[in-house]
Amino acid sequence: MVRKRSGRANARDKSEINQMPWAQLTNRLKPTEVLSQDEVENIHQNSLRLLAEVGMVMHDPKAREILKRAGCDVDTDTLRVRFDPAFIDEQIAKAPSSFTLRSRNPTRDLTFGGNNINFTSVVGPAFCSDLDKGRRRGNTEDVRNYVRLIQSINTIHLIYGTPFEAMDIPAEVRHLEGYYHGIELTDKVWASWLLGRYRADDGIDMACMLFGTDRDGLKENPACIGNINTNSPLILDAEMTQGAMAFAECGQAVIVTPFTLSGAMAPATLSGALVGQNAEALACIALLQTINPGTPCIYGSFTSNADMRTGSPAFGTPEYAMGAFASGQLARRHNLPWRSSNACTANSVDAQAAYESQMSIWSTVMSHCNMIIHGGGWMEGGLTASFEKLIIDAEMLQMMSYMLRPIDTSDEAMGVEAYKEVGPGGHFFGAADTMKRYETAFYNPIVSDWRNYESWEEGGSLTTEQNANRVWKKMLETYEQPEIDPELLKDLRGFVDQRKQEVLSGVRNT
Repeated sequence: MVRKRSGRANARDKSEINQMPWAQLTNRLKPTEVLSQDEVENIHQNSLRLLAEVGMVMHDPKAREILKRAGCDVDTDTLRVRFDPAFIDEQIAKAPSSFTLRSRNPTRDLTFGGNNINFTSVVGPAFCSDLDKGRRRGNTEDVRNYVRLIQSINTIHLIYGTPFEAMDIPAEVRHLEGYYHGIELTDKVWASWLLGRYRADDGIDMACMLFGTDRDGLKENPACIGNINTNSPLILDAEMTQGAMAFAECGQAVIVTPFTLSGAMAPATLSGALVGQNAEALACIALLQTINPGTPCIYGSFTSNADMRTGSPAFGTPEYAMGAFASGQLARRHNLPWRSSNACTANSVDAQAAYESQMSIWSTVMSHCNMIIHGGGWMEGGLTASFEKLIIDAEMLQMMSYMLRPIDTSDEAMGVEAYKEVGPGGHFFGAADTMKRYETAFYNPIVSDWRNYESWEEGGSLTTEQNANRVWKKMLETYEQPEIDPELLKDLRGFVDQRKQEVLSGVRNT
């Protein structure tokens, strides 16, 4: 949406929010590469060696049995599975290089892979924060407001229905309310939880209800996506396995993301962390392809470094950026879509939060990441979802989106006629070409205030954080809930309430 200017040329109309239209983004730029092809191959070969000689512990007995039948070496005492390199390469080749997920609004279907970029919301924190109420435990009201904001932000394409934890709801059933929020309050693709088979099954069942289909129909036209994390180094726990297997059996998309912090869960070298990341991701994707060849899978990267003084994760660092560039090369080597994150460790919405997130966003976009999780709102290394940071991140995501547009090199855009009109030493403010492009010539910010000191309004200018606070409140005031069949919503509400009773009473929650 382009801001209309009125009054002073530098006046900002505080009643309007500037946004680019919602669009599936594609990256026309060449990916940044930090490794030679020989170095990429060397990392991959060492990953295969790691899986063959050391193997990976897999806690789920069904997964071990599937891999044993497929010819892998399974040690029943240590639960360790060792993989033949040829088996890994053969299974990875079965995964699609790109796939599409449908939304209840067909104009917001998403394609993953190739040069497509998809930004998602933050997901997972236990706390939320804003300038008015401060840092606090998440609750349902705050979660629903955050989801409304995510629906309203055009540069966020995919939503988690619980961007942070609603601590007023039992942990075992939060996912059900999250799915319901994603369906009721948004018309975007929404993501599922894969911590245990029952959470995955609930997501599949609700997607079937939403699209009026059964599991076979959903398998033909996927709509669900979920993320699993390995327990680095070299462990995949049973609950994550069961959730991922449920999705694979139904042909839904699975993101496999090792958490290889260099110096903590991986060697204190970036290449060593990448070897572990590559090994863990490929082992898990190979399992899913063994279960159902062609399962949509995304190669996940969360490689960064630990702060050696405290042991805490560090994000937005040079190592994080280098890891993203290298991970993009590894994913392309395997012909797989891949994910990374917008992450920072800042405890407040300050300069550190901005420069760490900008480092993360820039490196993921320039390495041709297909899915950037935690795209908006992440704070404190993942402990807090900030309302103001969501808006500031949206500004940075929108700026990246704008930068990906091609430069207009038409004869008219070259401006020779405008130069003729103005002549040497003139200015272009009132030129005909300028007036014609007045409202659409350049980027219009969501938050940034580009006025100089002298032109601030009486009482001074808002800080970036204060302005972001104003913007998210205005977005909530103007939020419009997407239309949905009331009877369908009633049926979904009934499903959620029934399943909550079943789960809390111990029925079908394993």
